[in-house]
Amino acid sequence: MTIAADKTNRIGLTRDDYRGAHTTLCAGCGHNSITNHIVKALHDSAVEPHLLAKMSGIGCSSKATAYFVDRAHGFNGAHGRMPSLATGAKLANRELVVVGVSGDGDTASIGLGQYCHMIRRNLDITYVVEDNGVYGLTKGQLSATADLGSTLRKGRANDYPQIDICAVAIDLGASFVARSFSGDGKQLVPLLRAALAHRGTALLDVVSPCVTFNDHAGSTKSYAYVKDHDAPVNTPDFIAFQPEITVDYDPGTVQDVALHDGSHILLRKLDGDHDVRDPVAALRALHEARRSGEILTGLLYADPEIDDLCTRERLPDRPLAHLGIDALRPSREQWAALMAALV
Repeated sequence: MTIAADKTNRIGLTRDDYRGAHTTLCAGCGHNSITNHIVKALHDSAVEPHLLAKMSGIGCSSKATAYFVDRAHGFNGAHGRMPSLATGAKLANRELVVVGVSGDGDTASIGLGQYCHMIRRNLDITYVVEDNGVYGLTKGQLSATADLGSTLRKGRANDYPQIDICAVAIDLGASFVARSFSGDGKQLVPLLRAALAHRGTALLDVVSPCVTFNDHAGSTKSYAYVKDHDAPVNTPDFIAFQPEITVDYDPGTVQDVALHDGSHILLRKLDGDHDVRDPVAALRALHEARRSGEILTGLLYADPEIDDLCTRERLPDRPLAHLGIDALRPSREQWAALMAALV
């Protein structure tokens, strides 16, 4: 009997051809679910592995690029600096399919400046933010995407307002903005495929519960809080297995999702009446959902008419990486004419 993993796509590759190394993330981590959805989306979209550039920064999320398409190009950069690396790769070879995997800290804190300019330039990239609201590698401090009023395990409330990376993207003129949930493959895989097909910056903010530090009522457990009180509340080198959380619900409805510890989040899936070309409507929907305590998911905003960075910079159709030295090095006369034009 033929199983799904053996099914070949239009370029003759199976799902397994898009897999990478074995994950080292916690069992039940939403990031692993996102990796599986990326694998399916790349396979279904028949992306050529040798044309795929996987870019990441620092964080649990940024490890994910090692877990899919091991035959592709990959670059793990400094914390928050992935957009500039992706920009250089795309400008050098505009034929590359660039997929950036980032986290809420990597994007909304140290990388916020680069994130903003990436959107402003409309770099042709599928930019996936694995958003769990905490810094998992440094033991669960609240990130900039944590909701105002969310609490740590000991009851301390977050006093700082959330940075909504979708709202920021829309306000900066992003051409594709979506939000989804790691356990909703039925919604996320099509969004990923649409993002891969989009010419320009395609942002996907994927809510991905952290089973270790942010899977409890309130918010998260802080490493600093535990250290200050010298009373460890778990064994840091052992993570109990937790099953993956999945959901399947209709557009226009609200889904109550129970997390492993008994806490709940509310997901609202956009319905067909939402105008994805209206940025004001998208921002209004985000604000209304936030007031209701809901997480709005689906394609929030898209404008396929905006030129991407390579088009705006009038790069030749042939990638710069494929041009010879004669084409890349101007003659003395050409250089003089160029300098004279700048006067």
